[in-house]
Amino acid sequence: MKTSEAALWGLVAGAAGVAAMTLAEKVEQHFTHRPDSYVPAHTLARLLGLPPRPDAQRLGLNWTMHWGTGILVGAARGVMAAKGGRGAVGSFLFMNLRLLNDQVLENATGAGSPPWTWPRDEQVIDLVHKGIYAFVTGALADRLVPGPPRPPVPRPGWTLGQPA
Repeated sequence: MKTSEAALWGLVAGAAGVAAMTLAEKVEQHFTHRPDSYVPAHTLARLLGLPPRPDAQRLGLNWTMHWGTGILVGAARGVMAAKGGRGAVGSFLFMNLRLLNDQVLENATGAGSPPWTWPRDEQVIDLVHKGIYAFVTGALADRLVPGPPRPPVPRPGWTLGQPA
């Protein structure tokens, strides 16, 4: 499969992953009474150079950034599946890519703050939701995208006398 095809299937998997994450967020918010975050809207508004407006007027931007990044980053998971980054390890690595994407955009625009400054419950909630996104996206990408034609060859260990 071509890399571009794998990326397209990754977009589909990313859409499913962001749908699962969004559903999980809504269920969690029902029990925790945590309000919606408008950091995605603030991030996109700053990237586009839009003037500040109340959060109530930014729902469209919020959903665009929330769904858009989830779908677009899914392309990377499709490529990972095609190149051998599959299964739970591939999904765990991909979760970190998603977290990195969010933090770079949010902190570069000044819309967010580094996660170590957040309350612990917010850190846990974000990790759980991004984990749901990553593992759903990964499971679907692994089903839609065939793996490499041959399995990766194990590398020899670098420590003298030790197996890899």
